[in-house]
Amino acid sequence: MSRARCERCARPLKHCLCHLIPRLPSRTRVLILQHPDEVGHALNTARLAALGLENAELQVGEVFADLHFDPAYRACLLFPGETAQVLPLAPSAADARPLLLVVPDGTWRKARKLLHLNPQLAQLPRVCLPSGLSSRYRLRKAPAEGALATIEAIVAALELQEAPARFAELLRPFEALIEGQIAAMGEDTYRRNHLRQS
Repeated sequence: MSRARCERCARPLKHCLCHLIPRLPSRTRVLILQHPDEVGHALNTARLAALGLENAELQVGEVFADLHFDPAYRACLLFPGETAQVLPLAPSAADARPLLLVVPDGTWRKARKLLHLNPQLAQLPRVCLPSGLSSRYRLRKAPAEGALATIEAIVAALELQEAPARFAELLRPFEALIEGQIAAMGEDTYRRNHLRQS
């Protein structure tokens, strides 16, 4: 018998995160395209980001046949690549529209597959985060530089693009999930397996 879940945050009712999820406004629109394999992931930070931002939308799938980019925004893909411009992007005299950040959610391999299956994504101008950022996800065995959870990448992108506005409040449920995982495994196990380098 499955545990009862919160319909909003999809967490077990006993561990509902809704009280930690803000509703933050942003000039930038965020469209998260989530690979179906990520829906059942323990963190599922894409869902938390979409819930916490007023100007965000989450779509789940592999092929997005009806993908529509609001013409009131400059659509760009948040994904590294040779042609990617580092955020923030300044509005040009010719185009002062705010950004629509299209964010693929999945492992690097699955995110690349989304781009391959949806050519209109690959055709978007790319933007990326500056190098040197590190994840708060302390449970990764060997966190790679720049390998951020989706919610962390969105927060970093928004704070760069909309400075001095702050979006760190969006990370509260993410931090709670990490603390919950550490508590479930026990402090000794966490220290033994995840704090070796420090």
